Amino acid sequence: MSDVTMVLTDAPSEAAQRVITEGLDDYNAAQAGYRDWRPLAVLVHEEDERVVGGMLGRTSLGLLFVNLVYLPEGVRSRRIGSEMLRMIEEEAVRRGCRSGILMTISFQAPGFYERHGWRELGRVECEPVGTHRIVMTKSFVAAQRSRVARECEHA
Repeated sequence: MSDVTMVLTDAPSEAAQRVITEGLDDYNAAQAGYRDWRPLAVLVHEEDERVVGGMLGRTSLGLLFVNLVYLPEGVRSRRIGSEMLRMIEEEAVRRGCRSGILMTISFQAPGFYERHGWRELGRVECEPVGTHRIVMTKSFVAAQRSRVARECEHA
């Protein structure tokens, strides 16, 4: 590679993002011997079909990444979050994921995830003072075994 320059930006072009994303995808595929990166989402719609919230993530190399979760105040406390999490975890298991990872903020929902079997992996201080980013993980190995056992029963 010839001489390079670096530019710091808060607005990378779509083309620049594609170079980085595809380059990393290609590297990972070369190392793993396969490519399985797939987006995953649970979308919450109102009666008029408008999306009002949901969960965004992806699966890759046997791991579920939960990237973003949002529900507006009006639909919280109705078990919708629990159902979204159940749906995304079940799909991750169908895709062969052994575990999941997510990051939440101490003022968001770490207790919610703990109640659903996620455990804290670590925390990093952030702003405002006294706040932490919390990295959480969950193993899906037991769920995979159950799924395989059910499939064997029906075979």
